[in-house]
Amino acid sequence: MKLILGLGSTGLSIARFLSKHQIAYRLADSRIQPPFLSDYLAEFSGFEPVLGDWTKNLLTGIDEVFISPGIARTQAIVVWAREKNIPVTSDIELFSRYAQAPIIGITGSNGKSTVTQLLGEMIANEGKQVAIGGNIGKPALDCLDDTIDYYVLELSSYQLDYTQDLNLLTGVVLNITPDHLDRYDSFSQYTDSKLSLYQHCQHLVVNIDEMLIPKKQLAKHFGVDMPKQPTDFGTVTCHDSCYFLKGDDVLMCVGDMQLIGEHNITNVLAALALGDQIGLDADSMVESIKAFKGLEHRLEWVAKKHGVDYYNDSKATNVASTIKALNTLIDRHENIVLIAGGVAKQEDYSQLFDLIDKDVAGVVLIGQSAQALGKGIKKSTVSYADSMVEAVRLAASMVNDGVVILSPACASFDLFDNFEARGQAFKQAVTE
Repeated sequence: MKLILGLGSTGLSIARFLSKHQIAYRLADSRIQPPFLSDYLAEFSGFEPVLGDWTKNLLTGIDEVFISPGIARTQAIVVWAREKNIPVTSDIELFSRYAQAPIIGITGSNGKSTVTQLLGEMIANEGKQVAIGGNIGKPALDCLDDTIDYYVLELSSYQLDYTQDLNLLTGVVLNITPDHLDRYDSFSQYTDSKLSLYQHCQHLVVNIDEMLIPKKQLAKHFGVDMPKQPTDFGTVTCHDSCYFLKGDDVLMCVGDMQLIGEHNITNVLAALALGDQIGLDADSMVESIKAFKGLEHRLEWVAKKHGVDYYNDSKATNVASTIKALNTLIDRHENIVLIAGGVAKQEDYSQLFDLIDKDVAGVVLIGQSAQALGKGIKKSTVSYADSMVEAVRLAASMVNDGVVILSPACASFDLFDNFEARGQAFKQAVTE
């Protein structure tokens, strides 16, 4: 019998998959009211989950544990399973056992959702059937379909932690910056988790600008400079315009894409390198880049009201993401008001505070860590809000002609279920 730990979207998809294949399972969650409980009971009325604190009895008769990525390796149930030599694995590994089409894996601290979606659209633009999932959109198991030509999976460090056997045609680690340090003993351990993706790849794609990613001689490389090999991807600036290159060949002008920000130049280069690795046509990929508008909650333009542009960057849950978003807007606007806060992560916020004091006119802080964050800002005007509606109102009052951006640099689960709910609340407050 299998044991499913966690009744979120991943746990529900594993239960659905095992039921379809008539594989016996037990499902448990340490929470009394897990978020997908009603969905599960509606679909599997005869199979009551075990809710509440973990007990060793859960492992009786179990030969394999499928674990949701939100459950840390240090939790008692995981420790007990490993003491009994019961394999603890992910839905991603289970997916890999059944997938019949090539799988492409994408991870990184930032940008992985954008690259995953863009590559998927590049594949679809060539008339191929593609499924996009993993840590974005659909759980991987819900994507399985015999008609699929390629699977493109966004993979988190948590998913990789519980994956020992995964057959990837190609994959990339986009970047590594401090994140999720509440789940890891050290930044080095988090780095190793991200880099483990390459152990599963037949062909590697490597960002040569990322110092923490080892350079691989037989990999396809990309970076924001002139390519060193004819098969690599990069950029060149000529006559005040920047161009994407493959080797010495010009693909398109960077200014022709709808995405903004230097970080998105790197994201596009990654998608180009991955697409080239699987044989996509260069002209077709360029068409997809020009048409791609980006993803919701990622430096998403919402509206212009009374001379103020509003941007929703709710996905920015760490310092590096918020710094990138601010730098992108600082290059285009003089007056910027930032809405930030939530649950601060165990990382150094000093670089963000320095940027705010230098180039941000005002800040509105919300959530659990608001007061602590406010102590680090010395020069910019700081206000505090108890809700997103109040935060948007205060931010609007602090700028006449410029930008208000929600880019929290924090997790969302103090006030919201997830970053999507936080972004929707911001957009609703803006439009209303």
